[in-house]
Amino acid sequence: MDDATLLIIPLGGVGEIGLNMTVFQSGDDILVVDAGLMFPEEEMLGVDVVIPDITYLIENREKVLGIIITHGHEDHIGALPYLLREINVPVYGTPLTLGLISEKLKEHELNEKSTLICVRPREIIQIGVFSVECIRITHSIVDGIGLGITTPAGRVVHTGDFKIDQTPVDGELLDIHRFGDYGEMGTLVLLSDSTNVEKEGYSLSEREVGTAFDKIFGDTKKRIIVATFASNIHRIQQVIDVAAKYKRKVILNGRSMINNSRIAEELGYLRYPPDVKTAMEDLYTLPDDEIVIVTTGSQGEPMSSLSRMAMDDHKQIKVKEGDTVLLSARFIPGNERAIGRVINHLFRRGANVLYEQVSDIHVSGHACREEQKMMINLVRPKYFIPIHGEYRHLVYHARLAEGLNIPKENILILEDGDIAKFTKDSAAIAGKAGAGRVFVDGKGIGDVGSIVLRDRKHLGMDGIIIVLIGIEKSTAKVVTGPEIITRGFVYEAESQEVMDELRSIVIALLGEMEQESKQEWIVVKERVTSALKRHIKKKMERRPMIIPIIIEV
Repeated sequence: MDDATLLIIPLGGVGEIGLNMTVFQSGDDILVVDAGLMFPEEEMLGVDVVIPDITYLIENREKVLGIIITHGHEDHIGALPYLLREINVPVYGTPLTLGLISEKLKEHELNEKSTLICVRPREIIQIGVFSVECIRITHSIVDGIGLGITTPAGRVVHTGDFKIDQTPVDGELLDIHRFGDYGEMGTLVLLSDSTNVEKEGYSLSEREVGTAFDKIFGDTKKRIIVATFASNIHRIQQVIDVAAKYKRKVILNGRSMINNSRIAEELGYLRYPPDVKTAMEDLYTLPDDEIVIVTTGSQGEPMSSLSRMAMDDHKQIKVKEGDTVLLSARFIPGNERAIGRVINHLFRRGANVLYEQVSDIHVSGHACREEQKMMINLVRPKYFIPIHGEYRHLVYHARLAEGLNIPKENILILEDGDIAKFTKDSAAIAGKAGAGRVFVDGKGIGDVGSIVLRDRKHLGMDGIIIVLIGIEKSTAKVVTGPEIITRGFVYEAESQEVMDELRSIVIALLGEMEQESKQEWIVVKERVTSALKRHIKKKMERRPMIIPIIIEV
């Protein structure tokens, strides 16, 4: 490949929310930006997490020089352990981002083998032919950065996830001046966050949540339980500050909440006024009007702390009549039903539940349309690539850019694996790299594919019938069975008539086959499966999975 050519290859994060991973390649040098996961969709039965297919990186492992992470959300760091197992290269990130990554690598026993290099806003690092500048952004997590990447083909700006918050909780503003500098210097390509492109206007400041908290805390006389993302350090800080104002103590609950808050506190990103932080043991001695519990579970995750409280299954916290529960997070698409169940159960326990639809207790961390316009106008790129969104988001963002006088032919809407090829004077989609989704189920990585998921769905909807038949090896005659076992089809003890019918069909079929001298076990399996399928479909309109097991004795 020509050294003055730049390839940009998204392996995840376009056409979906999550899985963010982008490859930048010039000559024999590859830089990876982000390595995120996504949580399974409803039809991905039994899958724990989903990660991008990294086959392209493995095939080019000797060219991969480093991974730079824009911020510490799971959809940007969650796939790192799986990537670092295959390709051990330095990981660059800001202090909090590396703190969260380090904790994750410890869980995977990779911490000592990995090289983590701390970077800060306005710092420039050299990774092969790439000169990478970190540019401060504001988002729903502390210490986020965008990237200004100087390549042999030209400059590239990658916004990461961003919003333009004029009054951030920590006072650290998005570095508008530096983004503007890239516009002045001339930028070849802008890759920009598309998540909130459907929303007009500007996103609200994080401080608006603090104002809402202040009113709720002032009006509430009993316990307050706040559920939010463990990574949203600004949100946790605002809970702490308002709790201090109203003389309440803060109790953290949930493993990720405790770990993330500890890391943020150690690094100076989270601060407790005197006598505000307290331990779970004090929950039983403090009066209700002095307690705030900050917990995980804002997305209705079945095993999370809030879900356990809602189901009255939490070992330490029982929801009381009059408790106020704040779900201070966006409902991630696909989680609405799970969150709804948790809210309903909390109301059943006598709690008053407030969430985004009924109270101003959450603001987005992503730019709305006016902020996205501002970013494009600041950077003034020659070419534009919308990223971090479902396909409709990318299309709307492309139209937004077109309305700001970026020619339509200079806007590339990519899908995972598309190879965007740039020179100083041209851009085109020049082929496809291997890309897709890899399912992680327990310790298995990639061993669950679409066929396995299809079988799980089949089993979950229609159940299974196992037919056990013993055949004499020397004569091929049936000597035992058929014994029929079902799971998820009918309850055998209460459906003896159905079971007897199925057994009769198999016995009759085996008798016919014995007369025809067709007792080869492969033929027996096929004929038994077909006969039972026909009968069950005709009589019950069901399609269970049927597995005949032939035992030679």
